[in-house]
Amino acid sequence: MLAADLVWPLHDPASGAFTLADEAAAPEQAPEQAVVTAVDRPVLLGYVPEAPNGRAMLILGGGGYTALMAGREGVQVARWLTALGYHAFVLIHRFPHAGTGPSAPLDDALAAMAMIRASTLAPNGLGVVGLSSGGHLAACLIADYPTAWGSAQSQRPDIVVIGYAPISTNAKGRTIIADKPLLPPLEKQALYDALQPDAQLLPDPPPTFIVYAGNDPVVPVANAHRLHDALKAAGACPELHIFADAPHGFALDTPDQPVSLWPRLCEAWLRQVGFL
Repeated sequence: MLAADLVWPLHDPASGAFTLADEAAAPEQAPEQAVVTAVDRPVLLGYVPEAPNGRAMLILGGGGYTALMAGREGVQVARWLTALGYHAFVLIHRFPHAGTGPSAPLDDALAAMAMIRASTLAPNGLGVVGLSSGGHLAACLIADYPTAWGSAQSQRPDIVVIGYAPISTNAKGRTIIADKPLLPPLEKQALYDALQPDAQLLPDPPPTFIVYAGNDPVVPVANAHRLHDALKAAGACPELHIFADAPHGFALDTPDQPVSLWPRLCEAWLRQVGFL
């Protein structure tokens, strides 16, 4: 699946677990372009480094919780991280809808963290990299699980990298755009209403790297400031980078633009905080 070295189903067999936008596009030959449009069963796709450093990263791609940019914001990120020595795992999680409920993505992310930790591949630590809606999901891993959803075992990552994520501006009462309509389906809006990480942070948040575009037309940069300020208030020292002019979803493929430097900045930060 998507040229992964490891395929770990979270619950049931991985065969037929998800649907790609273009099944005929030879995804094994071009996994970096894969877009997932439906997920029946969550699965972890693992990518193995040539020189393991004893650490792993869970990668949470974006897609607005209605699709997954499994290539640009998953496989490409995994290639970058394995080159640094990390075992990299791309999570293909379920989407929130009437059949799964609003908690499905977070439940899958928590299960994925537990599965990686139970393996022998990350004895020196486990981090999370999340982009766009995946960045929101990553931030939820360092926040309270909603009591209305029941209870869940915390799976606090050791470090967090978050890019251009809608942290809380999609939540009822906290939007930036006046009279912003509800996001379909209803379960997706319910997820954003229940999960507002900047207002629900757990104590002792881990080192966090945050990167946004100042002129993002999709995700207001206010999200970056909300998360940064909340982390500071919790006693953390987050790293924040805002590039004045960059497209939403810049990921790793914006050559010749200043924002293309963010992976190098992140690598230097990972070394500084002792996770590389």
